[in-house]
Amino acid sequence: MPSLKRQVKQETSLDKIRSNSGRLKSTEPTALGRADDVAGASLARNLSVGQQRRDVSTGFRTPAYRDKTEVFVPVVDRQQRPLMPTTSSRARRWMKSGKATGFWKKGIFCVQLNVGTGKETQEVAVGIDPGGKKEAFTIKSEAHTYLNIQADAVTWVKKVVEVRRNARRVRRYRKAPCRANRMNRARGGLPPSTKARWQWKLRILAWLGKMFPIKMVVVEDIKATTKGKRHWNQSFSPLEIGKKWFYYEIGKLHRLETRRGWETKELRDAAGLKKSSNKLSDRFDAHCVDSWVLANWWVGGHIQPDNQRMLLVSPIQFHRRMLHRQNPRAGGERLAYGGTMSLGLKRGSLVKHPKYGLTYMGGTSKGRVSLHSLVDGVRLCRNAKVEDCHFRTYNTQRGGDSSAN
Repeated sequence: MPSLKRQVKQETSLDKIRSNSGRLKSTEPTALGRADDVAGASLARNLSVGQQRRDVSTGFRTPAYRDKTEVFVPVVDRQQRPLMPTTSSRARRWMKSGKATGFWKKGIFCVQLNVGTGKETQEVAVGIDPGGKKEAFTIKSEAHTYLNIQADAVTWVKKVVEVRRNARRVRRYRKAPCRANRMNRARGGLPPSTKARWQWKLRILAWLGKMFPIKMVVVEDIKATTKGKRHWNQSFSPLEIGKKWFYYEIGKLHRLETRRGWETKELRDAAGLKKSSNKLSDRFDAHCVDSWVLANWWVGGHIQPDNQRMLLVSPIQFHRRMLHRQNPRAGGERLAYGGTMSLGLKRGSLVKHPKYGLTYMGGTSKGRVSLHSLVDGVRLCRNAKVEDCHFRTYNTQRGGDSSAN
C-alpha cells in the first residue's frame, strides 16, 4: 500500500502528462536543435522547443542552461580557411573527442577541425562604424550576431612624428657633423597620422577575415561639407584621402557597400534603437549599435540586437628603437630605449605566467621583463623571469570582454 506522499507524487506526474500545459516526458522535438536537422543550417546551434523553459516574469521562453547571449567560437578547416562559427559547448566536445584543436588568434579563441568537412558557408557581413576616438565592428549572419568589437583609434602618431621632427631639428643646430636637410620622401600621399588610423581599421578587418567567412563589408561613409574656407578644407582633406584609400584596400578582399550617416540613422530608428551621446563610453549604444544595424541591413534576420556583448580592443603602442633616451639621467647617463624584443620574446606577445595568468609582454630591465594586463594595459610587474613566461602567440593589441549594458 503506497504512502500518501507517493500517491500525491504519482497523481501530480499523471496530471502533468495528461494536461496540455505540462511538458511531456517523451522525446523532445529536434527542430532547429541540431545543424543536420535543417537543410543549410550552420554549425551554430539553435535551441529546440523542448530544450527551452518559460520565464515566469515575462512569459517568454528563455534558454535553460545558458546566459542571455551565446558565445560563438570561430572555426577554421585544416587549410586555415574560415568556416561558420560554432557554440562554445560544441567546440569543447570537438576538442575532447579529437575532432578539433584549439588555438588563439590575437586574443580570440578558435578551433581548427582535424577532419574534412564541407566548404559551404552562409552570408556573413561586417558592419563598420569609423570614428575619431573609438570605432565599432559587428560580424553578423542572418541567424546570429557572432561578435561586436569596439576599438580605440590610433591617436598618438601625430605627437610622435612631431617629437621626432623636433629632435631632428635640434641635432641640426648643434655644432656636430650631420647630413644636409634634403628631400628624401615624395610629396603627397597620406599623412602619417591619417594612414595609421586607416591601417588600424584594415588590420582589424584582415584579422576578422581569418576567423569568419566574410562576404560583405558595410561601412558608414564619412563625409564633410567643404565651406570654401582654407583651414576647414585642409582639416578634412586627409580624411577624404584616407577614406578612399581604405575603400580601395577593402575592395581587394571583400565586396563593399557604403551607407551615409542619415541612412544609418534611418536604419537605427526603424529598429527602435537610440545612440548614446557619450561617444567615449564602453556601451553597446555608443558605436556598436550603428555597426550592428549596418550589418543587419545587408543580411537581415533580426529587428532587435540578439547579442550586445562587446570585445573591447585597443592597439599596443610600440616605441621605435633608439640608441638612448632623449633626456639623460643625472650624471649624464643615457639609457637604451625602444625596440620590439625583450630577452628573445617579441613585445606584445601573449604569455602565460604562473602568478599573473594570461598577460602580454612589455619592456625589459636588469635581466627581467614587465608584464601587462590584457584588459586595460596596466603593468602587473616589472621583474618577471623570462623562463617563467610561456609563449602563446604573437600579438599587437589588447582587449577584454564587456557584458551587455
